Amino acid sequence: MIRIREIGFKSSPLKSAWVVAVLATSTLGACGGEDQGWRRDPAATKTEQPSSQAGYLKPPRVVSAIRQGDAVALSGQAEPLASVRLGAPTGEVLMGKTDAAGAWRLLAPLAAEPRLYGLSMTIDGRTVQAQGYLMVAPGGVAALLRAGAGAEVLGQVSLSPHVLAIDYDRGGGAVVSGVGTPGAGLGVRVDRATRGEGKVGADGRFSISLDQPLAEGAHTIQVAGEGGEQQVVVDVSQPLPATAGPMRSTLSAAGWRVDWMTPGGGLQTTQLLGGAQ
Repeated sequence: MIRIREIGFKSSPLKSAWVVAVLATSTLGACGGEDQGWRRDPAATKTEQPSSQAGYLKPPRVVSAIRQGDAVALSGQAEPLASVRLGAPTGEVLMGKTDAAGAWRLLAPLAAEPRLYGLSMTIDGRTVQAQGYLMVAPGGVAALLRAGAGAEVLGQVSLSPHVLAIDYDRGGGAVVSGVGTPGAGLGVRVDRATRGEGKVGADGRFSISLDQPLAEGAHTIQVAGEGGEQQVVVDVSQPLPATAGPMRSTLSAAGWRVDWMTPGGGLQTTQLLGGAQ
């Protein structure tokens, strides 16, 4: 289990920069595989085309998640007048249709534990699968889980560096993700040693692959850049076997930890933190 203790923020000048760099040798990025029902490989499947002249269709995407009572209103973009489907490994299916501008909206009921959904759209007999899996937490927070990459928590913004998720696999390959000032340079240290550099993207998000695996045990991770810095203490342990279909969720003081099966059949751990409940 991961234990994360917030140490705090403080203003500081730019210390270093880091870039989103998923290393080719990183075990966290080594995911592949065949279509396995709802766990369809998003990297391998962009669209099912009846012919090479059919043209490319952008995958559907989720852009916002807003809690409404005992449900979460999910909205996103897809092709105009397409059918949109959210499918859970438990068999639950939510269906909808986009408007003339390609906008769609679905209500996902909240549950006692996080739920995973696969998002897809169908138009003119062609089906396109979205990248990653959508996770809806009991508190109403939604996050996009991506095999071999960091989670994207929806609806979070911060002018100072703020870590929202940590992902890692059995080999210790790890990605630290969060939000900050768009364009700001950032640096990440693990146990006082520099482990990555780059910038926050134009969308206000960062996702950093550490250049060395995280061994099991406690580590101090520091993120610093324009606007301040954040330091957290992380206890790393091996991903746990799935118990509820393709996933296993555990709630701690730090937040929800989800051990989930990737399209390639491996296990990846996503720890949500920083209020991402």
